[in-house]
This record gives sequence, C-alpha cells and structure tokens, in this order.
Amino acid sequence: MSDRDRDQPSDTMRERVSEDTRFVWFLLDADRWVVATIFSGVLFVALLVGGSLHPTPAQTLLVRGDPGETLYQALITGTITGVTLVLTLSQLVLSQELGAAGDQQDRMEGAMSFRGDVADTVDAAVSPAEPSAFLRSLVRATKEQAEDIQDTVDAEGFDDQSVEDLVSTYLDSIVGNAETVTDQLEGGSFGEFDVVKAALNYNYSWKIYAGRRITEEYGDHLSDDVRTKLDGLVETLQLFGPAREHFKTLYFQWELSNLSRTLLYVAIPALTVSIAALLFLDPRGLPGATLGVSHALLLVSLTTTIALVPFMVLLAYILRIVTITKRTLSIGPFILRDTDRSVDVSWD
Repeated sequence: MSDRDRDQPSDTMRERVSEDTRFVWFLLDADRWVVATIFSGVLFVALLVGGSLHPTPAQTLLVRGDPGETLYQALITGTITGVTLVLTLSQLVLSQELGAAGDQQDRMEGAMSFRGDVADTVDAAVSPAEPSAFLRSLVRATKEQAEDIQDTVDAEGFDDQSVEDLVSTYLDSIVGNAETVTDQLEGGSFGEFDVVKAALNYNYSWKIYAGRRITEEYGDHLSDDVRTKLDGLVETLQLFGPAREHFKTLYFQWELSNLSRTLLYVAIPALTVSIAALLFLDPRGLPGATLGVSHALLLVSLTTTIALVPFMVLLAYILRIVTITKRTLSIGPFILRDTDRSVDVSWD
C-alpha cells in the first residue's frame, strides 16, 4: 500500500465513528421492527430471569398485594399518554408544511433558485428531480472537477513536489469518496434510509475545509487555472451541504409519519392486552411451572412485554433519528469529531 493510500481520510460515516460496527448497524442500518423486537426480547428475558432468580418465589410475589393491577393500570395510562404525545409532536413537526400562499411561494422560489444553481454546476439544463439522482449529480460533479484539476496539475507540474503531492492526495480522496457514494446512491428511493446513509458517507465538510486551506496556504504555488478550478470545486461542495440537510429534514418528516402510523397500529393490541390482563389475569389461578419458570411469571412477563411494544417501537425510531442528528449537527466546514486527515495544512 502506498503512503498516499494510507493517508486517505475516513470518508464514510462508518469509518469515522468510534463505535463497534455491529453497534452502528443496530443504530442505523437495522430494520426498525428488528430493533423493536430485540428490545422486547431483552425485556421479556430480563423479567423471566429476574423473577426466577429472586429468593422469594414469583408465585408468592405476584399474589402479595395487587402488583398486577398496579402494573397494568400504569401500562394503560402510559400507553395512551405516550402515543398521544408522540402523535401531537409529529403533527407539530409536519405543520411546518402548512402556510399561507405567500410563504409557499417563497419556498418555491427558494427551491427553484437552488435547483438552478445546481443545474449550472452540474452542467445540465434541469437538475434531477429525484433526491438520490439530485445528490448523485452533485457528487459526480465534484469527482469530475477533481479529475479535471488533477489533469491540469499533471500537465503543469509544481515547483514544489510536496505541494503537488498534497494537492494530488486531496483530489484522490474526493474522487475515491465520490465513486463510493455515487454507487450507493444509484437506484435509491426516497423514504429508504439508504439514500440518507449514502449522503452521510460523503465527507464534504472536511473537503471544503481542506480545499480552502490549500488555496490560502499554498496559493503562491498554484497556477491561476488550478486556483480557479479549486474554487469551483469548493463551491460545488458547498452546494452539497444544504442539499443533504434538506433531504435529511424531509427524511425525518417521513420517518415521523411512519412512526405515528406504526404507533397507532401497535397501540391497539397493546392496550387490548393490558386491559384484558387487568380484568381477567389472576396469578392465583396459574399454579405450577415449566422448566423452573412459574406459569404466572411467564404470563405476566409476556403481557407486560406486549404492552410495552409501542415504547419499543418509539425507541427504535428515535435511536436512528438522534444518531443521524448527532452525526450532522453542523453544516459546512465545521468538524465536530476526530477525523483522519489526508491533507494536514497548518497555519503559522
């Protein structure tokens, strides 16, 4: 492996995070129903293990006083309150789409102006309409610009070899990262996490920062042609930032809509189980055990887990949303985390 290859930055999001790959998959890539199922399974097993290991038999604990009645009353109240609050919050977020005709016109003019800027940058009559194609055109434009600059650098040469190596390493990182992200965006459909994930894998913040630093720090070694093309490359990278944030916001709204609908689906059986358990479940009528696990404990654990499914679904969706938010808190050349730097430019 060459020194240049070893110096390439960690461009993709998975390479930039310090967490274990399996944990990242769990937070972001895994289907939300799978995550909710895992949470529910852990809760169910924890209740069984805790009740089985308690020094007092579970049958005795469950008939002492009225723990079951208190539990199911709390679950019913919590489910109704939680679902109501989430639906209200979702409606508040979605209400951003509502507005007077003048506000909607301003939004339209802003969107059309931005699309026009992107069309000029990617040298197209009209910028793509689909989010994945729109982002792919921007990423592909940065790749083509980087390759064009590299051809110019190879043709002109630099008087300082170290500066030439620095610029080439920077351009190589853009080309490599752009090729990866372009492939990931190919055929992606909005509403799927794959589109947002591919956008997060394009480390544009560092590329803007490094491009500007190279121009300012080593401008005397650059020809007018190379400097102009580098400025154009940075401008294209700057367009990717608001495009990614816009589609990320739309994705969050999409996810909140899915969350609201899913909670409505799971809340009804959860409430049904909680109410039925409150009215009809009597641990005194469930003697005996299977494999050392009390039948009463088994049924209480099962009904409690089912009653908490809405919370598990909510947790699964929110985990992905807050993880994405944490990874994209800033827009532009602000680096909020440790980043492997392929271009280390220091100011005196």
